[in-house]
Formats: sequence, structure tokens, C-alpha cells
Amino acid sequence: MPPANPPFVPPGSGWPEDPAVPATPVAHGAGDVAELAAGAPDLHELCARQSVCRACDRLVEWREKVAVQRRRAFADERYWGRPVAGWGDERPRILIVGLAPAAHGGNRTGRIFTGDRSGDWLFASLHRVGLAARPTSVHAGDGQRLIGARMSATVRCAPPDNKPTPLERTTCLPWLAREVAEVAPTVRCVVCLGGFAWQGVWPALKQAGYGVPRPRPKFGHGAEVELAPPPSEPRRDPVLLLGCYHPSQQNTFTGRVTEDMLDAVFVRARDYR
Repeated sequence: MPPANPPFVPPGSGWPEDPAVPATPVAHGAGDVAELAAGAPDLHELCARQSVCRACDRLVEWREKVAVQRRRAFADERYWGRPVAGWGDERPRILIVGLAPAAHGGNRTGRIFTGDRSGDWLFASLHRVGLAARPTSVHAGDGQRLIGARMSATVRCAPPDNKPTPLERTTCLPWLAREVAEVAPTVRCVVCLGGFAWQGVWPALKQAGYGVPRPRPKFGHGAEVELAPPPSEPRRDPVLLLGCYHPSQQNTFTGRVTEDMLDAVFVRARDYR
């Protein structure tokens, strides 16, 4: 029996916070991603182009399959089923970077880090320290708002088993690098949620013009690295890169990550210079 709703959201369908329109150009390969990311005239158009990307066949097939089959708890919901663009303040002081959307989280709700247990922990912490207007984020268009912060990911589509391939990470890199460059004038701190995000953000920072140390520092909870800002930026104060354990169910259930640990990272990010 076919699903009651369309399996995914086409551009221009009226979905809350959808940045794309039917005429938004679509990337169908790595070369298109690089070209469209570089040619986007502003951050909004960059996010629109991110949100319709079809460059990675495996990821496109998986995200749309999940949007049709759905989890039983969400069987009556219409899934987003597209890449999940960056979201939040357009002139942020803090950039929060994760690995990729969750199959039944961002791939369902249309907003990064939204609609799963990890997001519940993350937004509760951001609200406690004054970086989010509400303690929960359940769906695009729910009234949630980030305060001086923005969220992004190294890969924009939900991958099978939460594991994008190296080629998929490389293909998606221009989207993140351009987003990092667009917000560089105001960003004072970059927070990486998990080791994969820590690894994936370094190439984006380098492409955006940041001074990147060699060898690359190791990831750890509370790890700190000061980066020279891009030469194009008039200021010369360093930008802080912070490591944070991912608030995954495994980490929160075992106590590897606690509320106090998350809050401490975001307080450090909030108060840095």
C-alpha cells in the first residue's frame, strides 16, 4: 500500500523553512557541488542549493528509502527526505558542526540535530546557556531560534549506519567550506560534536582560509585549538576550535556525556572573547 503522504518534500512545496524553489540549481556530481557552492551569491542561496543536492547516488537512495518506509513511531508523518542545510543565525559567533543528519531525525524533520535523542540533549543544553530560544527542537517551523549560533554538518544527507564514505565526505566538502567562509566575519568559536566532525571540519577550515596547524591536533572532549582567521578578515584575534563528545544515546546513557559536560563546552564557546 503506498504511503499516505509524498515520500519526500519537493522544492517549493511550502515546507517550513525550505530555502529552495523549483528553479534552484541541483548538483548531480562532485564537480557540480564545487561549482554551485562557489557560485552561490549569498548564504541563503547556498543553503537552497545544499538542500536539493543529488551528487551521491548511495545517499540519495538511502534518504529517500527511509522517507518512504519510515519508522513506525513516525508512520503518519511526512518526511523531509532531502539534504539538510545549515541553519541558525546568519551572523553567528558560534558555529556548531556535526557529522550528518540522522535518518529519522533531520532527514525526517528538515532541520539539523532535530527530532532525535541527540538533539533533545543538544538543544536543552543550548537553551540552558542562552544559545537557543527554546529547550526543544522538534520540527522545522516550530518557533525554535538559535541565538548567536549556527548549526551545520560535514555531510548533508543521512547516511546508512551513520557512516558516510570518504568519497561522500569529499564530495560534500565544498558546501561546508563555503558556509564556513560565509560566516567567518563573525564566528569566534567552532564547536565540533564528535570525532568525525572534528576530522571533517579541518579541510573546510583550510579551504575557507583559516590557519590550520600541522599535524592536526587530536580530538577530545574539551580539546581546544586556536586558529588564525582567514587573511580576508580584518581582525587578527584567533578563533577557538572546541571538541565535544557527541550527545548520542550511547554516550548519554553510559554517562560518557553529562548535562554539565555539554553545558561547560557551550559556556566556554559563548564566553570566548
